[in-house]
Amino acid sequence: MNQGISRRTRLLAAAVGAGVLVPAVLAATPAAAAAPAVSCTSAKAGLAAKLQKDITGALAGRKGTVAIGLYDRSTNTTCTLRGTSSFDSASTVKVTVLAALLWDHKKHNQYLTDREVTLTKAMITRSDNDATSALWKQLGMTKIKGFLAAAGMTKTTPGTGGYWGLTQVNVTDEQKLLKLVTAKNSVLSDNSRAYILKLMGQVVSSQRWGTPAGAPSSVAVHVKNGWLQRATHGWRVHSLGTFNGAGHDYMITVLTQDNSTMNYGVTTIQNVAKAIHKDLVPTATSRYTPTGQPREAFVAVPPQG
Repeated sequence: MNQGISRRTRLLAAAVGAGVLVPAVLAATPAAAAAPAVSCTSAKAGLAAKLQKDITGALAGRKGTVAIGLYDRSTNTTCTLRGTSSFDSASTVKVTVLAALLWDHKKHNQYLTDREVTLTKAMITRSDNDATSALWKQLGMTKIKGFLAAAGMTKTTPGTGGYWGLTQVNVTDEQKLLKLVTAKNSVLSDNSRAYILKLMGQVVSSQRWGTPAGAPSSVAVHVKNGWLQRATHGWRVHSLGTFNGAGHDYMITVLTQDNSTMNYGVTTIQNVAKAIHKDLVPTATSRYTPTGQPREAFVAVPPQG
């Protein structure tokens, strides 16, 4: 018996070291796990079932890995898919960087400097990487982690070596961030929240794809997207959006990876977004949102110098 256990242990160790999967060395191979299902709850009768059906339908036949978060304050509606799965943040982390900067200034009763206003505007509205690197370096890991703790974003891990785009994020924490941005709280001041929403509402048109797709014309849209291609898991394509108006106050996070192209990921996100907007505000006229690929590449660039 001891020899058998020892041999199996050696086999497993060798396989892990080689980076391969061991079939049925220690136990019988379990049946393939079923793909996670969209889970929704709502205080509005019938809405949760409709959202669950329509979001599931929007994902039908789509390849890649998708995580979704929806929260609507007006109907106390929540939908989740892969809420705790981690993804490389790409440029969606820029909202966190801005929030951390404003949180730190609030603690010290300071206003943004002219330089910081210029950098934050470039970082959010144009997704400028150099501006992000400058602010990331200015904040430092202590302040960034301090904000994450204050925000309750306990599963968000900042990228190391200046690679902010490799910060590990999940839907649950991103939804926590959007909730802080869109309602009064002790972490961000009202002025700070208004500033974040103002910049997210001024994102250049070529970067307003994703969660705004199908948003009612009567709803104010605030968005921040990110995309990044790596050797493993293909394209990561993400979109954070908050929407207010027509009697609703809701936020959507969609994180994706394993996309063959950036536009494939964009289409997946927009299919989900259209279903959500239609179900939450069914009588409104939808606005047009661009679906073309932006020219900028959201690459995680370390700060220089």
